[in-house]
Amino acid sequence: MAKNKLLRMDNIGIVVESLDDAISFFTEIGLKLEGRASIEGEWAGRVTGLGNQNVEVAMMVTPDGHSRLELSRFLAPAVISDHRNAPVNALGYLRAMFTVEDIDDMVSRLLGLGAQLVGEVVQYENIYRLCYIRAKDGLLVGLAEQLNND
Repeated sequence: MAKNKLLRMDNIGIVVESLDDAISFFTEIGLKLEGRASIEGEWAGRVTGLGNQNVEVAMMVTPDGHSRLELSRFLAPAVISDHRNAPVNALGYLRAMFTVEDIDDMVSRLLGLGAQLVGEVVQYENIYRLCYIRAKDGLLVGLAEQLNND
C-alpha cells in the first residue's frame, strides 16, 4: 500500500483582537484579503473542540497565491490566553516571516500603523537583512529583505 503524501500547507491561523486592524496590517505588508466570513455553530466547535462557537474569519493571501493567513476573531467562546507579548524564544507557534523588497520602507510604513521594531534591522552575511516587528495589537512578524548576491 502506497504511503499517503502531503499535498500542501493550506494556511497558518492567527487569533486576533481586531480583525479590521489585522487586515490593515497584513494588507500593508502586501497580502490581499481573499475573503471574510462568520463561522458559527456547534459543527465548527466539533472541529476545534470549543463547542458552540462564533468566529469572524478573514483569509489573507500572499501575492504569489501560494501562502495564506487565516485571521480569526473569536466572539464566543471568549479568548482564554494571550501570547501577544511573548518573547521570541517562547515555546509554540510565534510568528510568520515575510520576504519584502525594501525592509526599511516596510518598517517605516508599519511603524506608521502603530507597530514597534522589536530589536533592530540586522544583516545576515550577504544574504538577508532581517527584523521582527510587533503590530500595535501585539502580533509578531518577521521581515526579511533578500540581498543581491552579484
